[in-house]
Amino acid sequence: MDPLLLISILPVVILLGYIYLKDKNEREPLGLLLKAFFCGTLVAVLILLWGVFEGIAGFSLTAFAENSAVLKSFFQAAIPEEGLKFLFLYWLIWNNKEFNEHFDGIVYAVFVSMGFACVENILYVYSGGFGTGVARALLAVPGHFLFAVIMGYFFSRARFTPLKRKYLLAMAFICPVLAHGLYDTLCFAMEMYGESTGLSSVLNVVFIAFDIKLWQIGLKAIRTHCHVCGAKIPKGEINCPYCDQMVKYS
Repeated sequence: MDPLLLISILPVVILLGYIYLKDKNEREPLGLLLKAFFCGTLVAVLILLWGVFEGIAGFSLTAFAENSAVLKSFFQAAIPEEGLKFLFLYWLIWNNKEFNEHFDGIVYAVFVSMGFACVENILYVYSGGFGTGVARALLAVPGHFLFAVIMGYFFSRARFTPLKRKYLLAMAFICPVLAHGLYDTLCFAMEMYGESTGLSSVLNVVFIAFDIKLWQIGLKAIRTHCHVCGAKIPKGEINCPYCDQMVKYS
């Protein structure tokens, strides 16, 4: 296999395998998971087509954001990408009978996000080379995974908490947008101010700290909540104290 293609898709496959195996109580049908992944690839295609359209038309709705790391991160990446992921996720599973456990929202959100990340990664790696592939395997692809975990967590809570549904659905969009936007802001800032040695060092430290925090948030959402009822499981418990399902804290 082409090394560039391998380094492009391998991190996606590993993260999909990880989240699939974590869904221990009731595995989701592979057909629906593949649809979720395909929806993610459509998000990437739509983003690309919009860029092509802007190039042909000679204008950009987000041209005002070009010279600002913050605005560029949110208006050219986080908002459109997470917004389309959210819409496809809602369309695909909100009323689907397979969406019957809290962890399902995380699983499907990750599959949608990894579909997007796979297409994006292939394009970046073939453009930038093997070094770009390694860097993105360690940072960008896991970043999309974590944004999806955050989205799926709130998405599931919205599905199974009718009294707070509107608020939680809003959080399912806003929180991953904030995480994605701040993540990309640090990336763009390092690119824009990389010549300043002192500032570049500070930005690198902040970026690493933020990345670690994202992982802590994502893993906590995966590990410490019951996959069935969504309740937080006290450490050391084998059965959920609320629904009595055997969901060992791992």
